Amino acid sequence: MAKQLSLVIPMYNEEKIAADTVKTLDGYLASQFPDRDYEIIFVNDGSRDGTDGAVRPLISDTVRLVGYADNRGKGCAVRTGVLAACGDYVLYTDCDLAYGTEILTAMHRTIVERGDDLLIGSRNLSADGYEGYTPLRKLMSRTYIKILSLFTGFRHSDSQCGIKCMKRTAGQEIFRRCAINGFAFDLEVLLLAEKAGYTVSEYPARIINHRESESKVNPVKDTLRMLRDVRRMKKLHRNTKF
Repeated sequence: MAKQLSLVIPMYNEEKIAADTVKTLDGYLASQFPDRDYEIIFVNDGSRDGTDGAVRPLISDTVRLVGYADNRGKGCAVRTGVLAACGDYVLYTDCDLAYGTEILTAMHRTIVERGDDLLIGSRNLSADGYEGYTPLRKLMSRTYIKILSLFTGFRHSDSQCGIKCMKRTAGQEIFRRCAINGFAFDLEVLLLAEKAGYTVSEYPARIINHRESESKVNPVKDTLRMLRDVRRMKKLHRNTKF
């Protein structure tokens, strides 16, 4: 059966929440797609806990589990999921459902209506986009986006928002050329989308589920790593053609 939407969920050591996320997403999407023409692809990014075991019993006609043994990074996990997708549109977000569930179908509906190739979430489009962030996290996020704009010419308001939706044909053509496995992969996707001439629009997003105490991001170390990846991707894709 053809799918309207493929939802990709990267996972790394998410044993505590993985099963609840499967049930929440499958229940919500079943209520929105009566014909069940959707799939949820959970990608295990080499977790060292029981993430795989938490999801496997819940595999069904709408829930898939893919992955690999060694931890490679979120970029690799999302790329694996997007390239495995069969829906007309592909959307990815995090396992903790930081942006909630209603935004999933709202973004899917919006990209279908607008006809864009990519629709990216942005925390900078509304006054409450950074609601609940600590002052330091808010400052670092906005500073990082400014740095990216300076070094790469990035023209959109938020490269790192963790929810994006795209036409499968566009997404797979982009991700086949991606090489960044870390958190900077989002920027690589957008830089390649621009190089390919794809249309990109933004959609207001707000984190409603903060997991500050369990964050896998080290602000200083990961920022330096991301800037290093920016230099690498600019060199890597200097001559990339579509």
